[in-house]
Amino acid sequence: MKSKPCAVWRIVLPAVAALAWCAGALAQTDARLERARGEIEKRIQASGADVAIAFRTLDGKLEWHVRADEPFHAASTMKVPVMIELFSQVKEGKARLDEPLVVRNEFHSIVDGSAYSLDAADDSENELYKAAGQTRTLEQLCEAMISVSSNLATNLLIEKLGVENIQKTVGALHAEGMNVLRGVEDEKAYEKGLNNTTTARGLEVLLEAIAEGKAVDGEASRQMVEILERQKWNEAIPAGLPPGTAVAHKTGEITKIHHDAAIVYAKRPFVLVILVRGMADSKASAALMADITRALFQAVE
Repeated sequence: MKSKPCAVWRIVLPAVAALAWCAGALAQTDARLERARGEIEKRIQASGADVAIAFRTLDGKLEWHVRADEPFHAASTMKVPVMIELFSQVKEGKARLDEPLVVRNEFHSIVDGSAYSLDAADDSENELYKAAGQTRTLEQLCEAMISVSSNLATNLLIEKLGVENIQKTVGALHAEGMNVLRGVEDEKAYEKGLNNTTTARGLEVLLEAIAEGKAVDGEASRQMVEILERQKWNEAIPAGLPPGTAVAHKTGEITKIHHDAAIVYAKRPFVLVILVRGMADSKASAALMADITRALFQAVE
């Protein structure tokens, strides 16, 4: 008499088959990522730029880092930790999103305390300058700081929140590569090399915290994602994605510096940070970042 298959095997065999399929799918994805890496490395070499990349799927199964712990001038990517600190202080009851703040264009250098002001012509947004003497809420200033990258809004928030508090929050999130020393356009500090710096990994950690609902708390993280999704400058990472792909991101750009740091809500969501140094043409650096994004997206989808 033949023995009947054990009931356990009727359960285990399909599970084993499923695991084998998953392993095969992951191996395929790994192979695609390896090919993408080769393409990207050639593209970077041809550009002549210094490029750092931090890439990680939110399921934690795939990641790739290139010069990810090398410091770069942060440019406007330092506005991400300023936003996180704002929501942190709101949760602690130290600030309110609807709290009014007087708009003024006078700040003090970290070098000697001397006063300086921002030039509206050098800012990506200039409507706020016309509101001098009026008030804007902290929420309105945060929106301007992120979506249109207002330097004036940024400096007003940094002065309100405190640089030391911003850096403490960065440390609590273990994003050691991000260093916020000062507000924007402090020329005396710049001349002494006292700049805000970041690493690709540092920004990756901050964006992962937001994506996973761990930056302050779930509700604050959700609100921050919505603000980042309203980013107006979309020539870099978003340009390398299929139309309609939701992207929560922050760019940063000064002379020969161009960055983009994003949470990409693709079918398989991922965080991608690309830091570029040494390209004078911002259209060329944006195209480079779009090409890197496209290759990585195709590798994981």
